[in-house]
Amino acid sequence: MWVGWIEFDVRLGDVHSLKEKRSIVRPIVNELRKRFSVSAAETDSVDLYRRAGIGGSLVSIDRAHVVEVLDQVERWMAARPEVEILQAHRHIGSSSDDEGEQDELPFA
Repeated sequence: MWVGWIEFDVRLGDVHSLKEKRSIVRPIVNELRKRFSVSAAETDSVDLYRRAGIGGSLVSIDRAHVVEVLDQVERWMAARPEVEILQAHRHIGSSSDDEGEQDELPFA
């Protein structure tokens, strides 16, 4: 069994309240779930209205499938005009592996 997750630290554009933040973050999380069949959630900076942590994860029998889906999620998030990705972290591990692979993805 292979497990993969990706987490993005994002800055939101012209947002002035937590309500406006939710109106941007919630549709992104819902679309990640629907489009890529991943578990997704807001994961960090819940009390800050211009920052958000958004993460997604999946489990598969095939490592290549996990890598492919995480790559697609990363490209989709990078194309979102309403967010600026400040940092992204990815981890892929197997149930028979204590270490796994971890990549830090640079975004500037």
